[in-house]
Amino acid sequence: METARDAPLHYRLAQTIVWLIARLLTRLDLSGLERIPRTGALILAPNHLHSMDLPLLFLMPRRPAVFAAEKWRGTPGGWLMRAFAPLIFVNRGDADRGALAQATQVLRAGKALGVAPEGTRSRAGALQRGRNGAAFLASRSGAPILPIAAWGQERFIRSLIHFRRPEVHVCVGELVLIPQGSEEARSDQLDAWTDQVMMQIARMLPPEYRGVYGARVAEEG
Repeated sequence: METARDAPLHYRLAQTIVWLIARLLTRLDLSGLERIPRTGALILAPNHLHSMDLPLLFLMPRRPAVFAAEKWRGTPGGWLMRAFAPLIFVNRGDADRGALAQATQVLRAGKALGVAPEGTRSRAGALQRGRNGAAFLASRSGAPILPIAAWGQERFIRSLIHFRRPEVHVCVGELVLIPQGSEEARSDQLDAWTDQVMMQIARMLPPEYRGVYGARVAEEG
């Protein structure tokens, strides 16, 4: 594993520990990590299947990243994660202007931000319709969006109970670039960028995880 070399020592140490735990308890398959840019503002945009998505995403960047999360607020896991990696806690179900301002500040400082474009965890175990949060942040900051598909982590707890190591896959896609001067992007433009991200994620996922995008992937290839 290549840790984030320019991150604080405690961040790199935590990445290494999480990596060793993941390798011990899962059959982990990571692909496309070389597509993660080394520098500059970046939005990491994964699908959201399970509460284990955040620790899994923490393994990936070869640079330090800030993660937006709603599930981990006020939990021991959230406190532990925040001790090693910066977190922005997001209020579920409303326009959290405070979290939005923090996220924009991270990107304008040229850092990496992890945010799930679906907005919340899928209860159906497959892709939901993407929301425009990641695209909005990209338009305001100029940051590219990097689609990420992950699956298998939703079986982690159940597999451990049965003394099995689940297969966990993470696949990094191609950057979705936002045109210069998009600060005042219209809703239809945000929709189009979100669609690009979600369709990339859907194409990287196995068919049973594609959810509302399954028919389009099957039709368009």
